[in-house]
Amino acid sequence: MASYPFPPPSILASLREGLVIPAHPLALTNERKFDARHQRALTRYYHAAGAGGIAVGVHTTQFEIRDPKYGLYQPVLELCAETIRECDQKTGKETVRIAGLVGKTAQALSEARIAADTGYHAGLLSLAAMKEAGDDQLIEHCRAIAEIIPLVGFYLQPAVGGRILSLHFWRRFVEIANVLAIKVAPFNRYQTMDVVRAVAESGRLSEIALYTGNDDNIVLDLVSEYCFPTGEQEIKVHFSGGLLGHWACWTKKAVELLEQCKSIRQGGEVTSDVLTLALQVTESNAAFFDPPNQFAGAIAGVHEVLRRQGLMENNFCLKPSEVLSPGQLEEIDRVYRIYPHLNDDDFVQANLQEWLN
Repeated sequence: MASYPFPPPSILASLREGLVIPAHPLALTNERKFDARHQRALTRYYHAAGAGGIAVGVHTTQFEIRDPKYGLYQPVLELCAETIRECDQKTGKETVRIAGLVGKTAQALSEARIAADTGYHAGLLSLAAMKEAGDDQLIEHCRAIAEIIPLVGFYLQPAVGGRILSLHFWRRFVEIANVLAIKVAPFNRYQTMDVVRAVAESGRLSEIALYTGNDDNIVLDLVSEYCFPTGEQEIKVHFSGGLLGHWACWTKKAVELLEQCKSIRQGGEVTSDVLTLALQVTESNAAFFDPPNQFAGAIAGVHEVLRRQGLMENNFCLKPSEVLSPGQLEEIDRVYRIYPHLNDDDFVQANLQEWLN
């Protein structure tokens, strides 16, 4: 039995229907102090852009917020939750609130309690800190956290600190009653298929939503339908939406993109234009996320786009060494120039002062 209330049916329904869920960055002043004004503006931007959920305390928010010398994990979660509630009250909307949970069991339990007490609907559970654990230990860990807050599973690619998770693990993970969704982000087709197959075979397809975190394959994940023959039937599976660091910028266009992908899933056609758009989105992501340098500039890249739009004061990270890679600025310039239809600068400029007030 969960210690905290299960999300209301309306939240579960919207999560399963499919949402744009940006991974929320951390705004800093030029002195590298927490910038509450721009942090609040970012949350308001996502809400106004049509994002149906927000993920906070995740990789894009910077894991260093948990460092005692910053002490930002709880303040950042609290400010985001407060801002979302204010926006929801004004609009009548219900935004799904997801908190990132990391570390070994003691730390993850502590973070889960903070998230639940702050009003988050679910925890996105990273297993990156448990690289040496076997499946039994991992499942025991997940079950313990699920007693505090409902879970969004997380397959994080090894290149940015994740670990390989077997089909056997995912088959057991989806048996946990308090699992609501899974963010699939191994940047690997074989590993993505393991998660999809586990959900398809679980009998819980109507209960567990799949969210792409595969920034290298966003559009194709969202328009693809997986079919698993089982005797005389076929189990058909698709990704509901995306929980993405890439969607932390140009979010208004991401909302339009998801609606286009949903139309295709409902009987539309995957045209050559859609496939071209998929490649353009991936190329933009490459500029932001810096794969030539093993994603070293990923967070700074997203910050740079938001800085240009006025949503952040700078592209700083808590670690002074975490900066744009050589050539990355020029790549961001290039995708801005060649794919102007992918940015939402006009929308941001029309509303920026209101969000900053």
